[in-house]
Amino acid sequence: MPRPIVGPMYDDGDGPPRPGGEREARARAAEVRVAFEGMLQIRRLTGTGTGTGTGTADPEAVPAPWERGRMVRAVALALEAAGIAPSAVDADSGRRVATGYRVAGVPDEPGTVSVEWLGPHGGGAAGEEEGALADCARVLRRLGWDALVYRGRNRRRFVEVRPPHPGC
Repeated sequence: MPRPIVGPMYDDGDGPPRPGGEREARARAAEVRVAFEGMLQIRRLTGTGTGTGTGTADPEAVPAPWERGRMVRAVALALEAAGIAPSAVDADSGRRVATGYRVAGVPDEPGTVSVEWLGPHGGGAAGEEEGALADCARVLRRLGWDALVYRGRNRRRFVEVRPPHPGC
């Protein structure tokens, strides 16, 4: 059962489409910007990116412990802040109604999330996924995540996202 949209924090691509027009879209973009800046501020305050073995003096270069503990939220927020659209699911039918990213935890791999490119049946998401997921991986790598694109058993691509390895 799809869940209602709760707060401005993140959109993992499994919720209902966002209602409204241009005004609501601008308001959402502002909420995402503020939340993303808050996430970067957490990085600055914790100084995670500046420790021994990080290879950088930039406190924003490595995901903070807060992000590592909430990877679906952090990854979804980073993607939306970069202007990449989330997918959406109709609340009544459970069908995909918008093409975009979907972020989910990987059941047998704690500390790992996957990003898929999904959309309505016959809507062209499969044809877009290679470029779209490459964009997602690029955004996440710039933010210090290990993000690798794979092809699954069903021949569909996905991005596997993990915190960076120590010393990388």
